[in-house]
Amino acid sequence: MKILKKLLLIVLILTSTTLFANTSNLFSAGVPSLAPMLENVTPAVVNIYTIREAEEKNQYIDDPFLRKFFNIPGQQQSKKKNRAGLGSGVIIDSKKGYIITNNHVIAKAKDIKVKLQDGREFKASLVGTDPASDIAIIKITPDILQSLKFANSEKSRVGDFVVAIGNPFGIGQTVTSGIISALGRSGLGIEAYENFIQTDASINPGNSGGALVNLKGEIVGINTAIIGSRGSSGSVGIGLAIPINMALDITDQLIKYGKVKRGYLGVAAQDLTKDLSKAFGINTEKGAIVTQVQKNSPADKAGIQIGDVITKLNNKKIENAASMRNKIGLLKINTNILMEVNRKGKILKIKVKIVEPKISDKTGIKINPRLQGMVFSEILENMPEYGKISGIKVTKIKKDSPAYSVGIRVNDIILSINNIPVQKIKDLEIIAGKNDSGIVLHVQRKNRTAFLLIN
Repeated sequence: MKILKKLLLIVLILTSTTLFANTSNLFSAGVPSLAPMLENVTPAVVNIYTIREAEEKNQYIDDPFLRKFFNIPGQQQSKKKNRAGLGSGVIIDSKKGYIITNNHVIAKAKDIKVKLQDGREFKASLVGTDPASDIAIIKITPDILQSLKFANSEKSRVGDFVVAIGNPFGIGQTVTSGIISALGRSGLGIEAYENFIQTDASINPGNSGGALVNLKGEIVGINTAIIGSRGSSGSVGIGLAIPINMALDITDQLIKYGKVKRGYLGVAAQDLTKDLSKAFGINTEKGAIVTQVQKNSPADKAGIQIGDVITKLNNKKIENAASMRNKIGLLKINTNILMEVNRKGKILKIKVKIVEPKISDKTGIKINPRLQGMVFSEILENMPEYGKISGIKVTKIKKDSPAYSVGIRVNDIILSINNIPVQKIKDLEIIAGKNDSGIVLHVQRKNRTAFLLIN
């Protein structure tokens, strides 16, 4: 028994030695500690404070959808008030002063302030944002700054130890630890493009935009969101971070263009299931099955067909439709890709060139005077609604327009006009263009729909 205990002790010692062999001095004075690593990392994580102008709204009076149900006439004037916000960020370029954070941290902010760990404060300017992935880049005046090394997040494994650093609830820089609980989390409805790292390291409001680092002090991801029970405002052990590889792909474009220019393939797809796999006579249960191919799109020209199962993109596995959409959404314009397709059991390798989507938009005044002040667009592949909703998207609207006064807003989806469904700009032109009386729009906003009349 004593011999067994000694053997177990030796195994534990050897295991611990192996586990921490590649880390930077985790043992301080013989005591396991993350302090040496964190001393080099935490100066690169900043606190972000924002001021934004917000409207104080009554949800029943100010929401045009609900006004219709409660028969409340007229447009109400909301009071405007400055509101403070907070979050975190990570210095990714110490020489140029670039800081990565979440879009929701700085969205609509009229003033952005950055506070470093050593107490220095800077006024930050906005470089670019990408709401679809919830990534933003801000900039401060280059000074004596410290940035982080980047990990290869594609090499992350479930069970890897990680540390979350941020400014939870505005109490100041805080460090929590845990492991990577899962990889490739998607379909959560948090962002348009989702490929989250899940961790049980405690993440709370204010942590957004902060760093998720490994034991080497390399940044693995950007802390973004938490999942909790209804009514919960804090961590319950399910935190989500955007993989740093994905974040950096977006960052490059934000710095260069101020926005992300997403490529266009021209397909809609759904998850491949076991039953569908049997029905299509293929021997795989993972992939994205093509449900729609747009005419004259890159996919159409390359020979992609409805019913094809896309299993790989540039030799990287496609697990499901969300996985395919994420990978395509991160590809740069004019990129050549190699797709592996399972067509009725036969494996095909198809080359496709990703191009910039041609935006088919139309100014409302050119269709019907009642639609003045509006700009419409067909739902394109690089839009979050693609493949989910059939309709026409409102991309711009003037506040003094008739449509705005009845409740139409940017990003609303027009499902039908005068009870006739619309999918293409030409549908809009045919139906609304010939109408001399009032126009009834069936509008969807998030998960709600309503009929709105423009006289």
